[in-house]
Amino acid sequence: MTDPPPIRQVYDRIGEHFSKTREYPWTDVTDFLDDQSGAVGLDVGCGNGRHTEALAEAVDRPVGVDLSRTLLEEAQRRAADRAVATTYLQGTATALPVATGVADLGLYVAAIHHLRSRTARIQSLDELARVLAPGGTALVSSWSTAHDTFDREQAFETTVDWTLPDGETVPRYYYIYDPETFAVDLAESALVVESRWVSSGNNYARVSPRR
Repeated sequence: MTDPPPIRQVYDRIGEHFSKTREYPWTDVTDFLDDQSGAVGLDVGCGNGRHTEALAEAVDRPVGVDLSRTLLEEAQRRAADRAVATTYLQGTATALPVATGVADLGLYVAAIHHLRSRTARIQSLDELARVLAPGGTALVSSWSTAHDTFDREQAFETTVDWTLPDGETVPRYYYIYDPETFAVDLAESALVVESRWVSSGNNYARVSPRR
């Protein structure tokens, strides 16, 4: 596999076009949020903010964190257009710019698979556990080998090209989890898995901090 560019560089390059293709929140996310409420909610790897906006319906203060400045600008623009009160911060999933134990709800959706080492992936799960309040809960997801795109049963690394309108292709790094490996990494972290499932080609887990 040819070494792809850093993921921040990738999404700073493709973020504006990427955002145009990511209009609505996923059903698994809105289903998770349906019976939830709290003061503070955190969306890790928030992208253009579509899930942060859904989080805003469940919490008093929704906060989105992303590595890409371009995506954060897209998220701020969306929030302004929709009159949704949100806060967006630039930061990494492995060192969240958020105080310990403040988030009643968390989302970490479709982002962990961009981290290139297992150490970083588990560290990001530990960070999610750190920022969750006692009694807090979160939804974690990753792209799964169960997706129809893949003919593999075990976890693997790959790159997936994003094609810009001018024809330029930008490779994005992915670690494609199989469901069992996803479960193993969750178990190695400071999170407790409340439930786990596969839906629409993605691994999901509802988690809480191990306190």
